Amino acid sequence: MAKLTKKQKEAVGKVDRNKLYSVEEASQLVKDITNVKFDASVDLAVRLGVDPRKANQMVRGVVTLPHGTGKDVKVLALVTPDKEAEAKEAGADYVGLDEYLQKIKDGWTDVDVIITMPSVMGKLGPLGRVLGPRGLMPNPKTGTVTMDVAKAVGEVKAGKIDFKVDKTGIVHAAIGKASFSADKIAGNANELLQTLMKLKPTAAKGTYVKSIFISSTMSPSIPVDPKAV
Repeated sequence: MAKLTKKQKEAVGKVDRNKLYSVEEASQLVKDITNVKFDASVDLAVRLGVDPRKANQMVRGVVTLPHGTGKDVKVLALVTPDKEAEAKEAGADYVGLDEYLQKIKDGWTDVDVIITMPSVMGKLGPLGRVLGPRGLMPNPKTGTVTMDVAKAVGEVKAGKIDFKVDKTGIVHAAIGKASFSADKIAGNANELLQTLMKLKPTAAKGTYVKSIFISSTMSPSIPVDPKAV
C-alpha cells in the first residue's frame, strides 16, 4: 500500500469518518482538504437502492447545474448544412457532418458531447461501437438528438450534464471545481440530488439513497447524510 504524503495525512485527518456531513459542510470541507496544484474537479457519488439490470429500475437523466461545471466542454454538432451556422453561433466547437463521421470512424473522439439531429442518427448507428463505450452516443432522452440544435449546444455549454446509474448502482458526476465557492459547490450538488429524487423508479423498494460522498481529485471522500436530501 502506498504511503500517504504529509498533506494527504492532514487531509484524511480533517474528515471525521464517524460523521455524516450536510451538503453545505461537505462542500466547504472538500475545498479545505484539496491541496493539488491544479484546479481539481469536485465529484459527487450517490449509491442508489436500485437494480440497474432491471429496465424499470434504471436511473438516467439530465440536469443543468446552476453554476456550471467549471469545465470547458467541447461540443461536436453533427448537422446538415442548413443548421451549421446555428450551431456555430451557439458555441459548438466543431460543426459538420460527413468529414467528422469519417474522423470518428478513424478513431477520433476528442470531444465531450455530440449533438445531432434525428435525420442524422441513421448515419451514427454504425459508429455505436466507438461512441457507446465513451458515453458519446447522442440520445433523445438527454436532449442531444434534437432539431433545436442551438438550444442544445447552449445548454451543454451552460452546465447541462447527463448521468446514468452504473452497474453497481452508483451515479457519478462532476459538479464543479475546487476553485468554486462552497456555496456554488453545494448549489450544484443539491440540484443533482433533487433531480435524482424526482427520478426515483416506482419499482425501487426500500431505501432509495443509500450513501452520498463528495470528493475532489486525489482527496479523501466526505460522507454526506442521505437524510439531508
